[in-house]
Order: sequence, then C-alpha cells, then structure tokens
Amino acid sequence: MLRSSLFLTACMALTLSFSAMAQSTPLKPLPTDRPLVIGHRGASALRPEHTLAAYAKAIEDGADFIEPDLVSTRDGVLVSRHENEIGGTTDVADHPEFASRRTTKTIDGHAITGWFTEDFTLAELKTLRARERLPQLRGTAYDGQFQIVTLEELIDFTAAEAAARGRVIGLIPEIKHPTYFQQQGLAMEAEVLATLQAHAYTRSAPVVIQSFEVDNLKRLHALLGNAHPNIRLLQLISAPDERPGDVMAAGGKTTYAQMLTPAGLKTIAQYAQILGPATRTLLPLDAQGRLGQPNEIIAAAHAAGLQVQPYTFRPENAFLPKDLQHGQDQAARNADGSVKEMRAFIDAGVDGFFTDDPALGRKAVDGR
Repeated sequence: MLRSSLFLTACMALTLSFSAMAQSTPLKPLPTDRPLVIGHRGASALRPEHTLAAYAKAIEDGADFIEPDLVSTRDGVLVSRHENEIGGTTDVADHPEFASRRTTKTIDGHAITGWFTEDFTLAELKTLRARERLPQLRGTAYDGQFQIVTLEELIDFTAAEAAARGRVIGLIPEIKHPTYFQQQGLAMEAEVLATLQAHAYTRSAPVVIQSFEVDNLKRLHALLGNAHPNIRLLQLISAPDERPGDVMAAGGKTTYAQMLTPAGLKTIAQYAQILGPATRTLLPLDAQGRLGQPNEIIAAAHAAGLQVQPYTFRPENAFLPKDLQHGQDQAARNADGSVKEMRAFIDAGVDGFFTDDPALGRKAVDGR
C-alpha cells in the first residue's frame, strides 16, 4: 500500500513541477503521416491494466494515446476500470469488510456476479489494489502494488509526462455501459466533459471519447458542437450479431453488422469521426485460423469520412493468427508475430490501432 501511495504522490508532484513548463514550451504534436499507436488500458501486456504503472509504461514505450475505460463510483467519481465489476482485477475479495457487497446484476442483458464500482465510494475503492486480469498468461508479479486511478489523476499524470517528454500524449477514454449507468443515476457524459474542461492540458490536447453505444455519442456530438475541436468521437463496434446496449434497452433491432454497411457508416459519420471495430472484423481469419485478406470495411469507412482504429493487438500466441504463432505454448510472448500482424493492418490502411504492448506497436509503425 505504501509503495502505491508513494508512486501516486510522485506522479502528482511531477504534475506541479511541469505545469509551468507545459504552458510555456510547445509540445511536439502527434504524427499525421503514420498510424497512431494507442496504449490499450496502458501497456496492459506488461503491467496490470488501467494502473498508473501501465500508463507510465505505455508512454515510456512510445504510445501516442493512452486509453482509460471509465466507470463511476457511488459518489459519482470517474475511475479507470475495464468493467464496473472489479472482482477479477482487484483484491476486493480479500477484504472481509466488503464481502456483503458481492451481488448479481444484469448489465447489457447479461447477469454478472461480483463487486461493482457503483456500490463503493472512491475512498473505499482506494483501499483496494489492482490485480492482473490474465494471470495465466501474464503472471502476478505486480499484483497488490497499484491503486485504482481516477480520470482526474490520469489527466494530471499525462500532462506531466507530456511536459517532461516534450511531446503531446493523447487520451482516448471509453465510457462503459452508458445506458446502465444512466439508469443508476450515474450518467457519465457530462462529468467526462466537465473533467476535461477543468484541466488546461485536456482543453487543448487530443482527446477521443469512445462508446459501444450510439445515443450517448450523439448527445456528446451535440454538446461539443464546434467549441471543442480537440475532442473527437469514436464509435466502437462489437460482434456483428450483437446490438448496442442502448438499442437493446429500447427494444431496437439494429445490429453492429448493419452499422457497418455503407449506409450505416454514413450515419455514424454524422456524429463521430472514427470507427473502432475488432481486428477480425477487418481482416478475418480463414478456416485454418490464418490471417485472411482485408474486406471492404476499411475502404467503405474511409469513403464515409471515418478514420479506422481497430482493437486489440496482443503479443501472446493465444491471440495471434495460427500462421503467426511461434511454438505450441499459447501463453508465450511472440513479439515478431505481433509486429507482423499489426503491419498487415497498417498495409490494409488503418489510421491507428489499440495494442496491449505499445513498444511493439511503435516498432510496427516506425520500422516499416
């Protein structure tokens, strides 16, 4: 606990030290002539996801953007967790004082049992420590060392890192389960915008707000208007036969597959600037599990005026196409195979991509 607290204190001290420098020294802007490397939940292949350690490693390894997934606490604070259920990514199960809060909830049509951020205050969540989400693949060496991070803390940290390194570092937050949180009286959209506006860094640095839902992006589009040119919107795309959470809640029938038709892409372009599909949606695997050829979606999205930034590249054999795997160990880290996979997508025309290992992403982009 002490180590994590000292790390956070040091990060906040860096923010104060570099604030004046950030205001007076121009930062090197993000590249416009090559795909952007996005640190997916930080460098989550190397550190527990959504911790300052993971974000620090992603920035050190050259990420252009870092990604916090956002959920809400009971007292309305935005924190960075992949899901509001935190049983698998924190040590909450080891805290007897929270045993009674284990429950089952229905989120986006799925019954989930565990502990949920909206049942905890920020102060209570700060007593927990992060754990590796994929311990069978990535080990547990860093378990128990790092706190849950708020969006405000992450903005401060990113601003300090940008000033120290002399380059712009973008933020690409995802608003998780927006309809569910709206139903709990904890809608996050206005709070996200207010938090971004409260910090000098995010009033000008590149920010992209993501969602798997549609209505909240449309509302954000209307709220942003032309007054926030540094903020763009990204429509995430899940499995083709699934429906966005807000569509499902309203009894609608629109699927993600329909959103990827030329007409659907033109509709997305009316409120968002970027499309974020899964990697296999763009370059499907063949019957033998090998990486196939690009389909028409990238070209169609570009024709509609959308950039394309797929998710997620991971360096372990278990996540790679069969023809790019090395050896039989599915847990083995395979840097060469991961770089080759990313380069196949770069050659197909993507404008950026999410990776659990930004150092490999940087190699895939810069070493071509």
